[in-house]
Amino acid sequence: MSLAKLNRSHDPRRVSWVPGAAGHPQFPVQNLPFGIFRQNSDAPRPGVAIGEWILDLRELCAAGLLDHELRPALDSTTLNSLFALTASAREALRLQLSDLLCSEVSRETVEPLLRPSTQCRLLLPFAIGDYTDFYTGIHHATNVGKLFRPDAPLLPNYKYVPIGYHGRASSVRPSGDPVVRANGQRRVAGETTPTFGPSRQLDYELELGMWIGSGNPQGKPIPIAEADDHIAGFCLLNDWSARDIQAWEYQPLGPFLAKSFHSTISAWVITPEALEPFRIAQPARPDADPRPLEYLWSTGDQSAGARAIELEASILTARMRKEGSPPHQLSRGLATNMYWTFAQLITHHASNGCNLRSGDLLGSGTISAPTADGFGSLLEITRGGVDPIHLATGETRTFLEDGDEIILSAIARREGYVSIGFGDCRAVIVR
Repeated sequence: MSLAKLNRSHDPRRVSWVPGAAGHPQFPVQNLPFGIFRQNSDAPRPGVAIGEWILDLRELCAAGLLDHELRPALDSTTLNSLFALTASAREALRLQLSDLLCSEVSRETVEPLLRPSTQCRLLLPFAIGDYTDFYTGIHHATNVGKLFRPDAPLLPNYKYVPIGYHGRASSVRPSGDPVVRANGQRRVAGETTPTFGPSRQLDYELELGMWIGSGNPQGKPIPIAEADDHIAGFCLLNDWSARDIQAWEYQPLGPFLAKSFHSTISAWVITPEALEPFRIAQPARPDADPRPLEYLWSTGDQSAGARAIELEASILTARMRKEGSPPHQLSRGLATNMYWTFAQLITHHASNGCNLRSGDLLGSGTISAPTADGFGSLLEITRGGVDPIHLATGETRTFLEDGDEIILSAIARREGYVSIGFGDCRAVIVR
């Protein structure tokens, strides 16, 4: 990987004066994710997470501590305008914030602009124009394929083209918003006609989300060598799925109502700059696999296009909450189980001339590890509902029940650097 983009903000010896920031498991000064927050009845505004605090960027700019040219973007109620700026402008802003939060000289001026995160509500960071979900988790694709096509789980196109579908942007919600169980048509095995009602096979999917910063004009593809410049940041994504509805409706055009009812994201935007120390080589494909077509191939992307991120999914049932039991870990795995890089997803998405815009959300698809302890959905863990999981409370689950809460988490970790987190991505099924 190239170290050209590393600077003093990544220095593991760098310590902020903000109380509790040093050693924080999610938001040390080496992270500084952006988001949109509201405190009490104040208007929504951009902020940066540092420890258990949120730095009010609107007030910081008003105090004359940031470039006045950023004022229009920081007066906005979304991050679209801010992240439509060039990557170099965003990098300069992050470095300036890091210096302000580490210099005792600026403490007297900056400290009054910190808001306790417990007193704030996080909102969607972007006005999402479009949402595309991919299918990059090859182990997930293989596991699901085996349920329906045991002899040929992967379709012939899988290793040539990043598979995806256009999701529903209007139903993306931030962490903490409750999930209402989807209604839809489903045909139970052995029945000849479908019925309509609540899904009986509600599932989660453990994914990473990627936010688009600067877009591209319609008709002008994005070369893979330039794809990274279009990434605003990353988040966690739970693509809730009604498996029984999905099984009945997905042929021939793919997912529809089974996935459009709710998608949960973590509300903090983890910037590419914060993740720069965690860039690693994309795992080599097996020798028998085809090399990506030329428009999807870049030696630089292959050498540093993956990220060293550990992913985890847990469940907390209503009974577990009542008894004070800890969440039950469902899976744990690595983001390197993606078959395609994020740069390849961007390039392929725009290869036909499609115009991406600031605030567009791209999902990785379910990221599963090769072994059962890293499967990213209940569909895989329970083999389609055949093998239930057993919880410490004595409860069992094949799919999710009302009152269940799914908690996704992620940590970027690499020796020699301070680990950074993604924040909460959790939601309770209310009915």
